[in-house]
Amino acid sequence: MKLERRSKIIELIGKYQIETQEELADRLEQAGYSVTQATVSRDIRELKLTKVPVGDGARQKYTLLQEKEADLVQKYVRVLQNGLISMEAAENLLVIKTISGMAMAVAAAVDNLELPGVVGTIAGDDTVMCAVHSVGEVPEVCRRINVLVRTENP
Repeated sequence: MKLERRSKIIELIGKYQIETQEELADRLEQAGYSVTQATVSRDIRELKLTKVPVGDGARQKYTLLQEKEADLVQKYVRVLQNGLISMEAAENLLVIKTISGMAMAVAAAVDNLELPGVVGTIAGDDTVMCAVHSVGEVPEVCRRINVLVRTENP
């Protein structure tokens, strides 16, 4: 039943501009699925649905995150390409130097790209401290970032 309901959710958000959980629950009820708000909320989270602006941006609708992932990856890579100046290993940290004012954006890009080995980042104005699981993984994280920065169309 859960798989059928989730398939129906994907169908409904593709067919209609559904803006709220209540609207989604109503559409599911009309389609013959008895759901609670908690069920709809859990389905939204587990399907990784996100809201995107519609038209002039005054309204939003649910969409599958996967539909936007390629765009997001390209945007994060562009942030790295535009903001990164250099990287230097310091034990299990990767110290990333950026253009002034770009550290927060570069840190967000590194976090959201979910590079294997990266635990998280902390940003200042022009420096990002990137924590890596182990000293041995730092060169691979650095290599992956360098590959992304050199990529024209990720």
